[in-house]
Amino acid sequence: MATATFLHGSPVMLDHTPGSAVAAGDIIVVGDEIRIAHQPIAANALGALAAPSGNAVYRIPKATGASTAIAAGKRVWWNAGGAVVTETQSTHKPLGITVAAVGDNDASVLVRHCYFSVEP
Repeated sequence: MATATFLHGSPVMLDHTPGSAVAAGDIIVVGDEIRIAHQPIAANALGALAAPSGNAVYRIPKATGASTAIAAGKRVWWNAGGAVVTETQSTHKPLGITVAAVGDNDASVLVRHCYFSVEP
C-alpha cells in the first residue's frame, strides 16, 4: 500500500476499526472519502484516521514519466489501483489540493488533504 508522510498541520482524526491491519502512512478509502493513518492500527482494533480537513499537508506518491508533472494549486484525486496521486478525476476519490509544483520525474507531491467541489 502507498505511504503518505505527514508534514505539518492539525488533521481531524476520526475513529476507524479496520478489518485488516493498517500501517502508519496507509491511505484508506472509506466510502467516498480518503483518510490517512498516522499510527498503525491492528486488525479489528479501534484506531483513528486523518479525514480531509484542509490544514494538514502530506507527501504522497505520484506516477513518474512523461506528462506526470502537476502544478501548484491543482485539485488531485487518489488512484487507489495505481496507489498514486492523479489529476484525472475519472472514478478516483478526491484527495486535496497540491501545495507546490512537481515535475515529471518527481516521485511524490505535497498535498493539502481537503475537500473541494467536484463538477459533474
